[in-house]
Amino acid sequence: MIKYILGIITIIGLAIASWLVYLYLNLRFDIDKIVNYKPPLTTQFFDKNGELVANIFDKENRLYVDYDDIPPRVIEALLAIEDTQFFEHGGVNLDAISRALIKDIKAGKLVEGASTLTQQLVKTILLTREKKLIRKIKEALLSIRVEQVLTKEQILERYFNQVYFGHGYFGIRTAALGYFKKELYQLSLKEIAILVGLPKAPSFYDPTRNLKFSLARANQVIDRLKTLGWINQSEYQEATDSVPTIYNQTLTKNKAPYIVDYAFKELRKNIPNIKEEGYVINLTIDLKAQEIARKALNLSYNNIIKRDQYFRSLAFKGLNVYPMSLIEEQEAFTKTLNGGLITIENSTGKILSLVGGVNYRESSFNRVIQSQRQPGSSVKPFIYQQALDLGYSPASLIADISRTYEFDDEETKKANTENPDTNETDVQTTDTQAADGTEDDTSKKRWQPKNYEEDYKGLITLREALVHSRNLATINLVNDIGIDVIYKGLESYGLKNIPFDLSITLGSFGVSPIEFSQAYSMFSNNGIQVKPYIVSSITNRYKQTVNFEPEEKFITSPEQVYLMTTILEDVVKKGTGRMANVDGIEIAGKTGTSNNNVDAWFCGYSPTLQTIIWFGNDDNKPMRKSETGGRAAGPAFAYFYKNYLKLHPEIKRNFTQPDNVKTTTLNGEKEYYTETSKLPLNKTRLLEKNQVQF
Repeated sequence: MIKYILGIITIIGLAIASWLVYLYLNLRFDIDKIVNYKPPLTTQFFDKNGELVANIFDKENRLYVDYDDIPPRVIEALLAIEDTQFFEHGGVNLDAISRALIKDIKAGKLVEGASTLTQQLVKTILLTREKKLIRKIKEALLSIRVEQVLTKEQILERYFNQVYFGHGYFGIRTAALGYFKKELYQLSLKEIAILVGLPKAPSFYDPTRNLKFSLARANQVIDRLKTLGWINQSEYQEATDSVPTIYNQTLTKNKAPYIVDYAFKELRKNIPNIKEEGYVINLTIDLKAQEIARKALNLSYNNIIKRDQYFRSLAFKGLNVYPMSLIEEQEAFTKTLNGGLITIENSTGKILSLVGGVNYRESSFNRVIQSQRQPGSSVKPFIYQQALDLGYSPASLIADISRTYEFDDEETKKANTENPDTNETDVQTTDTQAADGTEDDTSKKRWQPKNYEEDYKGLITLREALVHSRNLATINLVNDIGIDVIYKGLESYGLKNIPFDLSITLGSFGVSPIEFSQAYSMFSNNGIQVKPYIVSSITNRYKQTVNFEPEEKFITSPEQVYLMTTILEDVVKKGTGRMANVDGIEIAGKTGTSNNNVDAWFCGYSPTLQTIIWFGNDDNKPMRKSETGGRAAGPAFAYFYKNYLKLHPEIKRNFTQPDNVKTTTLNGEKEYYTETSKLPLNKTRLLEKNQVQF
């Protein structure tokens, strides 16, 4: 009988052993996820000074830490509370299992586990958390296999990076930065104790929700360290008494959402898995400059709103020039008002600040990148630069007189003129009539552009025409040069979708602020266009780095562009851009206001930076006639540069005049010329410097 029973036991034992061997052989390949550990990692964006801009991730917010960067005290604290014999066992702690088994038998159910750190890692990555015998057997077998393949250090590294620490934080480095805003090496003993105590019940012990229980759990860790003799009495008392500062932060920590959205969309074109690969992305932006830009945009936005409210109050008092009915109908003056701002480095195209709207929470639409708005007179410098490159000089004379143009295609000749800042025009079209007063069968249209003041100055200098944004002079200049030449020139500057007619002189086409920023860089960067870019380098999880360099395009020579800079300086000093002037630094720029004050621009630059600012209604409804480029956008520009100077007082303040740019005095004013752009032989002008009359 005994032999029979022993035989049965032997058969059962062999069957169990065979089953375990079979199970082990089938499970050993399942540890690949642990051996070749590649968890989803959070991608981080940093500004040019190394300050965190944002985190982006898919499902798990995890910042990886190598074993060598984990402080010994962190490892000791974890082992003290979770697996004191970690470096002695082979994946399964038989003593702990025996103790737990006795407690389970007494309770009649599974009440205590005896999982080693290796088992916890296996359970977290490969198995479920359910308390079933088959799962515990698989967990033990897999743990033994993992210990045969990986070193103890490799297992710990995987554990510290895999485990959930509550509040959306995966991995201990993520939790340290999230809860305490510290790297691991900066943590106090109490902070370490809080962290290693979290994996047992991460939601319950989350210090942002249950600080009392979190501290109690941390004190258990500290008691255990003291019991093991791993800390002394002084360390024990100090850690027990301390209460660290806990931060309840958002997971993304996004400080510049318009920028992050733009950078992410650009990178995703070539990196589809960007949210899971743990890239470190260094941006070109300066977060301090970004904050100044945000305040600048909001300053002008609020001023536009205040002016609108003021005019409305006058209307209610019967003092407004607008009829009350018109005020009520045109509630849209500021109903969808918004703006955009972009600042780049002149010499590189690196984007220092980019604000796509006044309030990201209300609208994530990035007006700097996604909008297409009419530039109005801010396009004129490109036309006048062509004139300079063709031999005109700032002192060349242009006819500021009226002309009437007839044409057949109304849509082709539709000119969206503007009312910039002090001097823009209105375009009118009329049908050609027959002698008897009826409409002519040819249905020809008449375009008769005019200056804002409805005056004509006759012959004026090229400088004066641009400084005061004279439309008629500009149109006559284009006629003199040839519209085909101007059209090709604008295309060569990168401007797109421009009409082949005289309306291009008044900016009747769409352009985004970032596209305009690239075009304008030919002026700010001495004749060489640079493409604005926002990513300076990308480093992957394997520490491999790709750096990005400026993209350049030669347009014209530095001396020819310098002539334009001197004219645009006068725009700011005494023309339509006076509200953009900043004391202590030279500024050049141009205003622009499209037809009916739909768009208001200021495009300007200093010796080192260039800024494009736009305001308008998102639904393309007109703003008030008072909202011109100079008044709406100019103050935002001035605010940005005044405050940027406080931040960087060391920046260059004056434009550098090229050696081959010559100067003279003409009618009491300094004038500039080059070998290409020579002064005109005009008998009515006197070169006072040499007292010679031509």
